[in-house]
Amino acid sequence: MFCDFITRWPTLEKAQGARPATLDRFFRQHNARRASVIDARMEAIKAARPLTRDAAIIAPHLLETLVLIEQIKVALKAIERFDDAIARLAPTLPDFELFADLPGAGPILAPRLLVAFGEQRERFASAKELQQYSGVAPVTERSGKKSWVHWRWQCPTFVRQTFVEWAGQTINKSKWAGSYYREQRAKGSSYQAAVRALAFKWLRILFRCWQSRVPYDEARYMAKLRQKGSALGNSSAPAA
Repeated sequence: MFCDFITRWPTLEKAQGARPATLDRFFRQHNARRASVIDARMEAIKAARPLTRDAAIIAPHLLETLVLIEQIKVALKAIERFDDAIARLAPTLPDFELFADLPGAGPILAPRLLVAFGEQRERFASAKELQQYSGVAPVTERSGKKSWVHWRWQCPTFVRQTFVEWAGQTINKSKWAGSYYREQRAKGSSYQAAVRALAFKWLRILFRCWQSRVPYDEARYMAKLRQKGSALGNSSAPAA
């Protein structure tokens, strides 16, 4: 949408000169269906003020932007080709079923989780090793009487990002995950800290599933939590 918008209306002046009906049709053609969102966008365009009107600044930056948009469009087409290839290949791999039906995984994150774990089960002796390798496990540093906790700097960042992004998607799709996240927020954790803590907890569960080759079962895990007396086992349905 951004690329098409800037290509069609490369300056604020041209965007503000467009008819409301034209802008409305453009946004709807780009999968924006909510009238309130479209109205807010058109109001923002109307109320916008340029930082400068100096043509010597605007002209070269406009040319640069249009060139970058052409490059972005090429990259987007390449990404589509990779997505299509991944969508065809992932379901054929032996461990795909372990990740395909995980809460919040979907067609994007399921293949990423599959690759993040890999197929060499002897690589990690425990969930702790995987948590540390991926950077999800926090690091505690001490100096004298002081100590502080921070995330791990040296790690495969895309693997860590995969686990954290997926954990965020489970908040509204897994009963216990949603409750655990809200508990962390109630204790004063930021959104990112709470999601990282949730990812840390999820990795222990997924590691067990991966090692045993048994897919995750939400109902079974909730029953186990209740058996252990965990308050998470009595979690209500996740918010929509």
